[in-house]
Amino acid sequence: MPPRRRSTPTGSLTPENLESLAHALAEGKRATVYLIEPTPSLALPEGTSAKVVSIDGNTVTIRPKGVDDELPFEADELRITRNPPASPAKPSAAKPAASKPASRPAAKVAPRVASPTPTPTPTPSPTAPAPAAPAVVTPSPAPKPAARKARKGPDSVSVTIHAGVDNDWSVTVTHGARRPGKAQPVSPESVSRAVKELGDDSAVQAVEAVITHAREEASQRVAELRRQLEEAQSMLAALDGENP
Repeated sequence: MPPRRRSTPTGSLTPENLESLAHALAEGKRATVYLIEPTPSLALPEGTSAKVVSIDGNTVTIRPKGVDDELPFEADELRITRNPPASPAKPSAAKPAASKPASRPAAKVAPRVASPTPTPTPTPSPTAPAPAAPAVVTPSPAPKPAARKARKGPDSVSVTIHAGVDNDWSVTVTHGARRPGKAQPVSPESVSRAVKELGDDSAVQAVEAVITHAREEASQRVAELRRQLEEAQSMLAALDGENP
């Protein structure tokens, strides 16, 4: 390590500081000192803190912050505070008392000359103010009447005609998105008349086809029942003829 100067800078450790540091080490307390000058070889700037390891006379063995080695320093290379103590202000030299200036003779006062009385300037008569222009009032437009809310009409209506397998007809009415109402039975003749009044040929043909089919089935059933009735009557007559 390069040699350090041995000058005694202001603020270095005093004998009282060394005694206080030694007393702290004896009690097991941490003793801290600070470098007065930087140590470029160890990249230690001025004011680096260091832990005191031991004290031998004026030689203080320390472990600077960031260094893992114990280094001996002299007391005049360390101080007890991080920043150097402020140097006492030098007393300023007393300024000589300023001598009083010699009294000057009184200045002679020149006699005043009466100034002529100024002629009063005539005050201009106030002119009459120009008549103000009449204010133009723009009529505000009349408020528009609030638009009336359109009255909601009745819901749409759907009429459904249903024909069952036994030629039983019913009508169901549905209002808008509501559930369909209860089916009401109607006669095939009334459905046929209503569809014809509508004048829709396709609807008339569809209804008439169902009614015609039901009529044919009814006719066949009547014919079958007649045949069975005739058979039953013949059997009854034969049974009657055998009786005494």
